[in-house]
Amino acid sequence: MTEVALEPVRLADYQVPAFLIDTVHLDIRLDRTNTHIVSTLKLRRNPQSEAHATLKLDGDSLVFVEARLDGISLPADAFTVSPSGFTLHQPPAETFTLAIETRLDPSANTQLMGLYRSNSAYCTQCEAEGFRRITYFLDRPDVLSVYTTRITAPSDEAPILLANGNRIEHGPLPEGRHYAVWHDPFPKPSYLFAMVAGDLAMVADAFTTRSGRQVRLEIYVEHGKEDRCTYAMDALKRSMRWDEEAFGREYDLDIFMIVAVSDFNMGAMENKGLNIFNDKYVLALPQTATDADFAAVEAIIAHEYFHNWTGNRITCRDWFQLCLKEGLTVFRDQEFSSDQRSRPVKRINDVKLLRSQQFSEDGGPLAHPVRPEIYNEINNFYTATVYEKGAEVVRMLKTLIGDKAFDAGMDLYFERHDGEAVTIEDFLACFAQTSGRDLSQFMLWYRQSGTPEIRAEGRWDEKAGTYHLNLKQILPPTPGQPSKQPMLFPIRLGLVGEQGDLAVTLDGKPFEGLVALAQSESNYVFGNVEEAPVPSLLRGFSAPVKLTLELDEEALLTLLRADSDPFNRWQASQSYALKLLLRLVKDATTPIDPRFIAAVRRLLVDGMHDPAFTALSLALPSETDIAREIGSDVDPQAIYRARSILRQTLSQQLQADLLGVVEAMTIAGSYSPQAGDAGRRSLRNGALDLACAGGGAESLAVAEAQFDKADNMTDEMAALTTLALSGTPAGEKALRSFRQRYDKDPLVIDKWMGVQAMLPQEATLGRVRDLMSDPAFSLQNPNRVRALIGTFCAANQTQFNRPDGDGYRFVADIILAIDPKNPQLAARLLVAFKTWRSLEQGRRTLAAATLRDIARRPGLSRDVADIAQRSLA
Repeated sequence: MTEVALEPVRLADYQVPAFLIDTVHLDIRLDRTNTHIVSTLKLRRNPQSEAHATLKLDGDSLVFVEARLDGISLPADAFTVSPSGFTLHQPPAETFTLAIETRLDPSANTQLMGLYRSNSAYCTQCEAEGFRRITYFLDRPDVLSVYTTRITAPSDEAPILLANGNRIEHGPLPEGRHYAVWHDPFPKPSYLFAMVAGDLAMVADAFTTRSGRQVRLEIYVEHGKEDRCTYAMDALKRSMRWDEEAFGREYDLDIFMIVAVSDFNMGAMENKGLNIFNDKYVLALPQTATDADFAAVEAIIAHEYFHNWTGNRITCRDWFQLCLKEGLTVFRDQEFSSDQRSRPVKRINDVKLLRSQQFSEDGGPLAHPVRPEIYNEINNFYTATVYEKGAEVVRMLKTLIGDKAFDAGMDLYFERHDGEAVTIEDFLACFAQTSGRDLSQFMLWYRQSGTPEIRAEGRWDEKAGTYHLNLKQILPPTPGQPSKQPMLFPIRLGLVGEQGDLAVTLDGKPFEGLVALAQSESNYVFGNVEEAPVPSLLRGFSAPVKLTLELDEEALLTLLRADSDPFNRWQASQSYALKLLLRLVKDATTPIDPRFIAAVRRLLVDGMHDPAFTALSLALPSETDIAREIGSDVDPQAIYRARSILRQTLSQQLQADLLGVVEAMTIAGSYSPQAGDAGRRSLRNGALDLACAGGGAESLAVAEAQFDKADNMTDEMAALTTLALSGTPAGEKALRSFRQRYDKDPLVIDKWMGVQAMLPQEATLGRVRDLMSDPAFSLQNPNRVRALIGTFCAANQTQFNRPDGDGYRFVADIILAIDPKNPQLAARLLVAFKTWRSLEQGRRTLAAATLRDIARRPGLSRDVADIAQRSLA
């Protein structure tokens, strides 16, 4: 059986559209199984394009009804039509109006792309290429049009009718139907079109812009869930104010709407004026959502709102420029969350996510540049590289040119390109102008894939009072890029002595903490170094690289105690723990360094003034972190064993200290999701989890009491997870009790399923199979699948990577079952195999065989075929 043949799309082949669409009028007559759509397009030839004889519109699984040119029905020989396209053979010479009627079955649309039904509501999702599943169109981001949308539906089935822009008309119709007309005055690409209709509850508020305009804010949810929208509304208002203050961006329509739906492939979608959200990122109460959920609601509400300018008002010329909107907007939402919460803690969490998701992507067969130059299926490039690494590239740009030039560059970008579809080159040109710097070398961050390595060596010359630092950049080969050009790295650094940072010089001037590494190798000589320093490199994680710097335990303890940079203090704790863990992976009988135990005790005693930071420092490197450090011939079971040994030792040696922190961090009074209280809960629950790792009866009793008495989901879930991981009868009892408490709440049951999917026990695979028969589970709902199967793949390295290969085969069967109905969801599950080449030979062989079986399966979607073939290449 041969693999699915895929036709690649290349950046080098880009051509401007032959036609432009100035206005789009959509008439949508909703019906559960027989929706009719008439799209009336006002087209003209693109003066920048060479003359073309035909007009070719994209389609996907469409049922054609009729076409009219300038009001006259087209004869059959004037066009060619199929479910995948419409071609007008001889379009008029200049401008013309083309109306096309199509017919859809929203209830049968399980792909959740285009127009579909989510529970009782009609909903759309058009990014990246879903609009072509609604009507024939030039479905590409560089065709910007002004949309007017008229929706009709039965009044009782869909009393709410929403679309992009401002509502300009509405009213009743005969036969129990009604209509609404929405007009969006801002030209936009088709991927930003949105429509929602259904019987939904609405929560309203208002926002006054800095220029004094009143904007109505509306959040739509299922009836009975209105009380869960309070935090989302608050986050929206804070996002709007912050964007005015930080970037000078004011909202531009009369109304901003959010709709929460339960069936959604993504987290949310930034459609102009009508954001559609996965309901897990809108609905939040203390009794149903954890601190992490509240933080995610805040960040994703902000992210989608910020797209109004970085994505909507200024959009991508083509899908190769996806990072231009996503990486830039991730950077903006990270800055927002940093200002709302703790900047050091936010930075550490962002880097943890980058390393766990993007570094592994960069290190495997799915590696690609931040701006790829070729793709087979664009849906597969909504990746950590585009989003998280894309944000890091913007952050590096700001570091290199400075805050003033960066702010001026953003202002110039908004002014110069408002209403346009642009490229990365357009973006960087603004900053080159405001900074006066040549950014051509910096452009390599967008073109070259892989995680660079910075190798550092230092030498103190006591007699001369100097410190010599040598930095080398190593650029490993990646698929399609065997060799790389030297890149430009902003490296923040300092030299740390026993009492803190040393005031040193570079080139005879006071050193300001930043160097720009542009060559393959550079040497720096620092003066005024009167004591043996410890180098603190890559402060604030100033570049997304792997840093190789040999520091012994004493040097790491110095950084942990005296470094002024919070990120590198945290990194020192992780590096120390990683040294111990790597030894334990090789030899499980390796004794634990007592200095590390003493350092953790000191951290617990001294760190309660900054609980969120202390909680991060207390947590050991993850199994993924350890595997990435090992690099090849990875044995997940040996990693799990090593981490368990260190956790058990810390638990037994520090039991009293840990339980003391649990008591000290207990919060009296009502729950608040704000950063201060969330940090205290984070430290309390981290200390409790580590205390229970030793299996002591006293600590497990504390966990049971917390589970029974918790008044918020954060503490309840923390206790449930700790008890479940203990492998004791108390864990099974807690799981049963939790299910009974939240039987009717799908988003909370997702958490319950996720806890069980991550249990590192041989019986877990059978447990996961059983849970698929649970009435709460559905293969048709992406949230349910991600909670159970996705967690098993991503958070259970020992059982997904079982030495018998059953974990691989189980997940492959799920992928193949989902693929015909929802290819995007199936392809995202398949990404779990991205690190298979780094495994030890036995598991590597089994994983490769599973991938080959998937790749050879007849009838695969493009989404899954693309991931499978690239994983094996």
